[in-house]
Amino acid sequence: MRCLVTGATGYIGGRLAPRLLEAGHEVRCLTRSATRLRDVPWARYAEVVEGDLLAAESLTDVFAGVDVAYYLVHSLGTPDFEDRDRRAARAFAEAAAAAGVRRIVYLGGPAVTGDSAASAHLRSRSEVATVLASTGVPTVTLRAAIILGSGSASFEMLRYLTERLPVMVTPRWVGNRIQPIAVRDVLHYLTGWATVPDEVSRSFDIGGPDILTYAEMMRRYARVAQLPPRVILPVRTLSPWLSSQWVGLVTPVPGAIAKPLVESLIHEAVRHDHDIADYVPDPPGGLKGFDEAVRLALAKIRDADVETRWSTAEWTRAPADPLPTDPDWSGGTAYVDRRERPVQASSGSLWRVVTGIGGETGWYSFPLAWSVRGWLDRALGGVGLRRGRRDPEELFVGEALDFWRVEEIEPGRLLRLRAEMLLPGRAWLEMAVDGDGPDSVYRQRAIFLPRGLSGHLYWRAISPFHAVIFGGMARNIASTAERADHPD
Repeated sequence: MRCLVTGATGYIGGRLAPRLLEAGHEVRCLTRSATRLRDVPWARYAEVVEGDLLAAESLTDVFAGVDVAYYLVHSLGTPDFEDRDRRAARAFAEAAAAAGVRRIVYLGGPAVTGDSAASAHLRSRSEVATVLASTGVPTVTLRAAIILGSGSASFEMLRYLTERLPVMVTPRWVGNRIQPIAVRDVLHYLTGWATVPDEVSRSFDIGGPDILTYAEMMRRYARVAQLPPRVILPVRTLSPWLSSQWVGLVTPVPGAIAKPLVESLIHEAVRHDHDIADYVPDPPGGLKGFDEAVRLALAKIRDADVETRWSTAEWTRAPADPLPTDPDWSGGTAYVDRRERPVQASSGSLWRVVTGIGGETGWYSFPLAWSVRGWLDRALGGVGLRRGRRDPEELFVGEALDFWRVEEIEPGRLLRLRAEMLLPGRAWLEMAVDGDGPDSVYRQRAIFLPRGLSGHLYWRAISPFHAVIFGGMARNIASTAERADHPD
């Protein structure tokens, strides 16, 4: 089958596309920027096309020849996500109908049945399912609650809350029943629907074999992770908003994403049927239980083998414009901090240090200053510094790296990062390597394009610290590479 995958740069889509390819299907990936899939190994076997679901005119040829179209996108994290998702789903469905697509497959959330108190997130997920089916294209909606897998936002919330808080004062929703499902079982079902022959148009609940409360999930996670037993003290006074602020403080998931996820947990999410097995049989060996799903996820994290993370998707509140070329912005105001250092180490050693930056390694200068900047960003509603990195050695264009996004990689020569922290302007950090012999040169450039008076004041306020932060960064990167080449 020829399958169209939207959201291929996201958590689920980035895992589904290679599995469809492995199953022998042709895969076309729709993305706003093809560059974001440039470095992903499986993408060379897929067709990558550019388009925007919020710009219907860009979809004219995207659906041509497509048999099955997967809708795996959402605008979670933006203030108007309900309207954006509604418009995107309508454009997708209309384009699929016009092209004669055989089936739409959509991964949604737990069912909402006329509950006016339902969270905006769940209402939107339900509305998207209705919109996708509205043009007459047979639409299969898979309704999942918490997805357990390395790098998923729900799993990261569970993991960090449990690992960091041996004693927890929790809201009353931790007593609600939930039926989580392992990400590999979700992918099994999604892949299976590519070849179901029947003309099916309905929703299916999917969930693993265990029904647990969130409190039970935290206790069982602690046991699987070999942590001391957790003490959980539910109280009635913690609202979903306060809970989401707490989640944003303790976990890497920013408040703008944590809030709708937490609000969704105030509803029980239990599978009401298992009809999906009539069309897509369960995987060999059966569905993974909670403990096994957690063990598999932790093994992936331990082995640095995380395929995708929730942060792979663009942070919707951050500027997405690439660094303008010099002629375009040189006539305006651009603040630049340049550093250059000769390095008594090979360019290869220096490059390995550059591409290993961030995450557990840190930023090679004044860790407290970087931490304070991350805390401030989180307090203002940004992503903060705790997103880390997907892999300790490997970087792809488009990946999140703490509060940066990888914008460009020229192997062995240039790494450019675009800032996604909240700023009164746009910012980039470039790290470049020159040299072919035993010695090399490290060049570093921090660029800031201010927005209004606040942007100019911001740069002037932090300029006195640049010698410590950026200067120290250049020195320490150089000395780390030198130690690697000359350990004695």
